[in-house]
Amino acid sequence: MIALAKLGLVEPDATFFIMLINVGILYFILKKFLFVPVTNFMEKRKKGIEDSINEAERKVKEAEEYKSTYLEKLKKADEESKEIVDKAISNANFKADNIIKEAKSEVSALKNKAEKDIELERQKALNEVKNEISSIAILAATKVLESEVDEKKNSELVDKFIEEVGDLKWQN
Repeated sequence: MIALAKLGLVEPDATFFIMLINVGILYFILKKFLFVPVTNFMEKRKKGIEDSINEAERKVKEAEEYKSTYLEKLKKADEESKEIVDKAISNANFKADNIIKEAKSEVSALKNKAEKDIELERQKALNEVKNEISSIAILAATKVLESEVDEKKNSELVDKFIEEVGDLKWQN
């Protein structure tokens, strides 16, 4: 202050000291009623912003965890659906193969039965033809011979002849 007084800018009189006291009082009043509440408000605001940022970061992390869990579940569901489709296709192919095998065996059985039926009918027809020929041969022999040879002996001769010759010729 002495340096300022020498320069002539400030004179140390009573007004100067009253102004200094007024500035000090004003500083304490402003500090108590303005600076402290504003500082407290700013601290609360800063803390609120930090809390909001922390909460947002926490929620982002939580959302990322949910997203990764969701993606894993989605992947598992996709794999399970592929497995189910593969099993269904495998089962369908297995059933189709079984149906085809059963149909082939049924066709084979029907074919064998038909062949047996044809063979039986062929044998039946062959026997009928043999019987007809033997009857005709007996009638012919009876008319030709009209002799003492009895019918029983004639029948035996014709049957023997047909068996010996007929089996060879009729089967061709």
